[in-house]
Amino acid sequence: MKLRDKGVFYANGAPAEFVGGISKEEARKRTIAYQILDAHDNHSDPEVLHITFDSLTSHDITYVGIIQTARASGMTEFPMPYVLTNCHNSLCAVGGTINEDDHQFALSAAHKYGGIYVPPCLAVIHSYNREMMTGCGRMILGSDSHTRYGALGTMGVGEGGGELAKQLVKRTYDMKKPEVVLIYVTGSLRPGVGPHDVALALVEATYANGYVKNRVMEFAGPGIASLTQDERNGIDVMTTETTCWSSIWETDETTRKYYIDHMRENDYSELKPGEFAYYDACIELNLSEVECMIALPMHPSYALPIKELKKNPGYYLKEAQNRANSQLSGKVFMNLLNKVDEQGRIHVDQGVIAGCSGGIYENIMAASGILKDSDCGNSEFRLSIYPDSMPVYKALVNNGAVSDLVSSGAVVREAFCGPCFGAGDTPANNEFSIRHSTRNFPNREGSKPGEGQISAVALMDARSIAATAMNQGILTAADEVVQEKTEVETPIFDGSIYAKRVYNGWGHPEPEVELRFGPNIRDWPEQPVLSDDLLVKNVSRIDDPVTTTDELIPSGETSSFRSNPLRLAEFTLSRKDPDYVPGAKAVKKMDDERRNGTIMEELEEVKDCLAWEGIEVDLSNTNVGSSIYANKPGDGSAREQAASCQRVLGGAANFAAEYATKRYRSNLINWGILPFVTDETEVLQRGDWVYLKGIRRSLLEGTPVDAYVIHEGSVRPFHAELGSLEQNEREILASGCLINYYRG
Repeated sequence: MKLRDKGVFYANGAPAEFVGGISKEEARKRTIAYQILDAHDNHSDPEVLHITFDSLTSHDITYVGIIQTARASGMTEFPMPYVLTNCHNSLCAVGGTINEDDHQFALSAAHKYGGIYVPPCLAVIHSYNREMMTGCGRMILGSDSHTRYGALGTMGVGEGGGELAKQLVKRTYDMKKPEVVLIYVTGSLRPGVGPHDVALALVEATYANGYVKNRVMEFAGPGIASLTQDERNGIDVMTTETTCWSSIWETDETTRKYYIDHMRENDYSELKPGEFAYYDACIELNLSEVECMIALPMHPSYALPIKELKKNPGYYLKEAQNRANSQLSGKVFMNLLNKVDEQGRIHVDQGVIAGCSGGIYENIMAASGILKDSDCGNSEFRLSIYPDSMPVYKALVNNGAVSDLVSSGAVVREAFCGPCFGAGDTPANNEFSIRHSTRNFPNREGSKPGEGQISAVALMDARSIAATAMNQGILTAADEVVQEKTEVETPIFDGSIYAKRVYNGWGHPEPEVELRFGPNIRDWPEQPVLSDDLLVKNVSRIDDPVTTTDELIPSGETSSFRSNPLRLAEFTLSRKDPDYVPGAKAVKKMDDERRNGTIMEELEEVKDCLAWEGIEVDLSNTNVGSSIYANKPGDGSAREQAASCQRVLGGAANFAAEYATKRYRSNLINWGILPFVTDETEVLQRGDWVYLKGIRRSLLEGTPVDAYVIHEGSVRPFHAELGSLEQNEREILASGCLINYYRG
């Protein structure tokens, strides 16, 4: 794989550094991405896109908050198809009735506002959208970070719920025109190598260096023709882990056949770059060079060939173990070296093939082919497989794959995303799990490091997981046991499964229907508008290189409470900084008392420190809030709760060296949290106060921020900036949150 350090033209089906007779500006318009974005833009600004999507999608961890936000902002019906899937809290296993209460809320909302309701265990969110909602040239916005349908000619974008709420109240999605990176694909996959191997190689090559961050990845080249549609989909969904903004692929007869097989031929059209299209960067991806890969704990970018790991397991596992334990900050100890036996073999305790990346038909077919007439063993190792939709499940039953898998000792389960975020197949403490799923962050498998629990997850392709299962838990690459590629017959897609169970109310709202609320579903608390000046206390400082959304608000154990903002907020930073919640609450109490006319002693002391330096503060008219500092927060999920929970607890600002993703920064903005960046990363410590004088004017006018840090009684100027903000984003922040902004 080669990452070019310059932009390229696409000439005669290959990248070229220079083409005469056309400007870069004109040539940029010839990319597939530009053509689709231009078709969805309202063209009110030559520099900024104002996009209206073709459809929206959410699952049962996010849709309640989105609909509640949109209701509070004036929504009366869904202005576009909105798919409400139920693939995260679908087991209804914890919290009493609250999970099914959410599902019934969604069904009533689909009736009331004209939505599409997909019942629990019928399909995972992205599989349903692939099968039923994509179309060449379309755009889909989802409240899940892995909203990626580029291999089917659809630009998918994963964002926090606030961006979907904007679409529901007929506003646009606004951003500067993104750069586009050409992924020039050549060669073909070798026997045993699967889509996850390609994806992990891409993530390893691009994540740490930010090569595609907030850009569009556009796949083109002769190698695409060698990939099946399932292989393309499996690679595409993992582009999220590179931190790109979206993805798009050229389409061909393979794509057309997918649409024909799914009874949607009219949704196909050919997409390809125009001659001399210009790209801001280029990755040359030779599929023939991709090996069977493994991503070691605790990030998809920690990837290397399995054969390299097996050559020197002590070195690589010790490196991964030390890195993980540094990230875990001594709260719990991960031991990977004890998985290596005297012969140097690596022992695995669990395998999982699941979700939008792993549960794809051809992945499971490949696994069943490897495991046919094999034995997974009756010791520690066990294997679970989750097909990504019931039409796929039925096809696997009809062709005998399920029988072969079950006969080998595997367990075949329903369409469910749980293993991807820690709500299914949680390993035992100190176990080692290999998974064809999207992420291997700490806690994504369900352990609770803050309570002394830890298990290690490595990401691998379904084929290598099956090869490992065939060897009863001894880590094995698929290319060690697969000698030749086998063609997989295209399954018959039975759309009647959806026709019988999915409620499709698009275009037929029933406003007289009452929303069905459960006792755990709560409205968003009122949030204050931004005052002229602002005083914030930094109640947490995180010095890790990157902070994930799973650390900002844990996934598995919290998912059932995402319809209850106050209850969910109790989990904020609970794994990374247990002192955050009481610290934020203490600051919020100061502000509550201030609003009632009482200035607490700590605020008086801060005021006196500022006054000593000649900086007068009117506390009666200055909001008081909390903040956090993190080097690079927001990697991972699109979940808006990573920001809203801070806001519910009185959060008013975040400080960072940079933000890991646009998604998280957008979530902060939509919840009224000022997203500061600073190059003075050592100045702001836990417990310090920051006074932001004239912040409202600075925000609205785009002028420099006048900030001071109060540290142990001393005051010093502090350099902080808000970065690039669109005018409506400035107004949202000034209003205090998106709901306030739309209420006007």
